[in-house]
Amino acid sequence: MPSNTKNIVLEHIKRINNVLDFIEKNLDSHLSLEILAQKAHYSPFHFHRLFSTITNENLTEYINRKRLERVAAILLVDSKITMKTLSYTYGFNSENTFSRAFKKYYGITPTNFKSEGKSKLSKIGIAPFNTEKYICDINNLRHWTKMNAQIAVTQIEDLKLAAITGIGNFNEITSKFQKLFEWGHRNKILAHEDFKTITIYHDNPHVTDLSKVRYSACVTIRENFKAEGDIRPLTISEGDYAIGHFEIDSKEFSKAWKSMSNWVMENGYQFRDADYFETYLNDYKDHPEQKHIINIFIPIEKDHKSKQKSENSYCTKLTPQKQTQYDYFELISFMKEIRYFFEKNHGLDFKLGNIYKGNRDFSYFSLTTSYFKKQKLKFVLIFNHKNLNFRICLSGQNKGVRKKYWNLFNGSDWNKYALASSIDDSLSIIDYTIVKTPNFNQMDILKSKIETETFKFINEFRDILEK
Repeated sequence: MPSNTKNIVLEHIKRINNVLDFIEKNLDSHLSLEILAQKAHYSPFHFHRLFSTITNENLTEYINRKRLERVAAILLVDSKITMKTLSYTYGFNSENTFSRAFKKYYGITPTNFKSEGKSKLSKIGIAPFNTEKYICDINNLRHWTKMNAQIAVTQIEDLKLAAITGIGNFNEITSKFQKLFEWGHRNKILAHEDFKTITIYHDNPHVTDLSKVRYSACVTIRENFKAEGDIRPLTISEGDYAIGHFEIDSKEFSKAWKSMSNWVMENGYQFRDADYFETYLNDYKDHPEQKHIINIFIPIEKDHKSKQKSENSYCTKLTPQKQTQYDYFELISFMKEIRYFFEKNHGLDFKLGNIYKGNRDFSYFSLTTSYFKKQKLKFVLIFNHKNLNFRICLSGQNKGVRKKYWNLFNGSDWNKYALASSIDDSLSIIDYTIVKTPNFNQMDILKSKIETETFKFINEFRDILEK
């Protein structure tokens, strides 16, 4: 495609994306062809043709579908709202008109959906997340959540993003991220501190056919910019979120989202009208078990005190106590050198995990021996980029293992190292700072110090467990 033609196509996509955003935020308002065409800076006739070409739906069908899906999403979580309120709020002339449109789209009346919606989802043709396959019953879901999720309620600040929006075909999301990375690197605009890759879901997959779910692949940026073709600025606004931390297989994404929604409802929170999104903390191809480490964010109204304390992590909340003269890539290169040292000198003794690089504030890699692997235990060497120190922690393959050994040490009189205050608030069982002030100008001495302290830590635990 000639470059000038490609630029014209991208300009059309950019304008239609702006209209889709406007529709999303104004489903309870009057949305005429004339108003939306004006928003896109096209004539009504030209806008209607372009809209249908890009979205594969005509404008009226799209708006009606979005309104019905918004109503269905509300009915799933709000049993008190009336049909009359919903029908008039979302632009239907009467309750009968609304009821007919809803039944035509979902194959069930809104009244029946209100009482049976959760059990009917898989029977109305809108079931991209097969709940029967993943969730036998709510007790199984609770158990899965307890074993696989660390959930907390936290207020986040505004996130400034560059985004490429897609509809339906999630197989294209990798190429969208790659395009964003190349564009961001070329323009030197990607965030240096706390860089994130994010997917925003503009539709609810429980009530929208997967082929029509609208999503945005996003990266965090450090300054404002004007839209360039299909790359446009987006902002996730500050607010309270239920945040779930998961380390899961590719097939478990839907279960993770389902578990988060269930957790929000069971803990008495109300869903807030804002962006639902997930952040990616690793490259699953670098994970020894090919797992995805992600955070899921669900916007909530925080009308009571959360029972949860903070998001679990190998690292406690980091504060910028020291200003480092090193950039992120230098810090990662130090960690790579240390891992290579262990692999070269102790590769036969240890199974080493890949370096986790999903957070600019810290990096880590796991190491374990055949003995500890049989106990389902592992050690994690952590490099705190903010405070410039190295720690090692004892961890387990899952929460059940961590809880077992945490109870073992908590019930003993052994107190040489710091025990996590609660296994619910930490992925580590016990941790220890092995180097407080590393000198990177003397890497051989630093590696030797880390090696000595690591072996000392590991051998002490082997001695204890073998007694």
